[in-house]
Amino acid sequence: MDKNYVYPYSFQFAKENQELDLYKESHKANVECRNAIEEAIAQNFDGLRLGKNTAEQIISEFGYDRVNFVLANSVQQKSHDGRFSCENKEWAKEFYISSDKVQGFDKRLEFAVDSHPAVLDGFINQARRAYQSLSLWESKHCNNPTGLNFEGKVMVLHPTNLKDEYKNPRDQLVLCEDGFGCSPTASGRKVFGRFLSDGERCQYDRSDFIGELKTEHLPDWALKKLNEMGVNMEENQDMGGIKMQ
Repeated sequence: MDKNYVYPYSFQFAKENQELDLYKESHKANVECRNAIEEAIAQNFDGLRLGKNTAEQIISEFGYDRVNFVLANSVQQKSHDGRFSCENKEWAKEFYISSDKVQGFDKRLEFAVDSHPAVLDGFINQARRAYQSLSLWESKHCNNPTGLNFEGKVMVLHPTNLKDEYKNPRDQLVLCEDGFGCSPTASGRKVFGRFLSDGERCQYDRSDFIGELKTEHLPDWALKKLNEMGVNMEENQDMGGIKMQ
């Protein structure tokens, strides 16, 4: 398993689905990430300002996904604290962090950063800027996938499905070709396709995609790749996608 994989479900879910090892390993890493953030803040805050690259140091060790997850959880657990900015509170709400009580104790508290909220808020700003610098595709660039047939569509992968070294807009784009998951009504979830960047075949779950990249955002390199793959770029007026030869 990727050491930076963040298990998103609760202890109870993991137990019921024989995934306790995944849960325990990820939870342990969450706690280690929290500890590292607290230590980094303690070492890099001089009483007035936080060191410029403090968040980047932690990201390099634990990865974007875990750092974002731990930080979002920390804000969610202290959502009424006015020392967190409104922007960071709204950002934290975007993350679904499953309720996780074990024998009455909320396990999420174990990886909630306990540094001074005002300084932690500055750390979150750094982490968010680092993530934004990746210039990834977001939902605003996509057509909503609800009710959409993915076949023949250029779909955008959610960045959490990519290792950090592949977190870039090129590697988010997948030309979906077949699989029951292409249909919005089928019981199957698997979607088969090819990475647009290099043509490598791949498979994902339907829920792993943010949506279909809007035609106006398709970069020139993507249009060239589609042409090389034998894809007719004539728009399907009914489906809003592209036709495959």
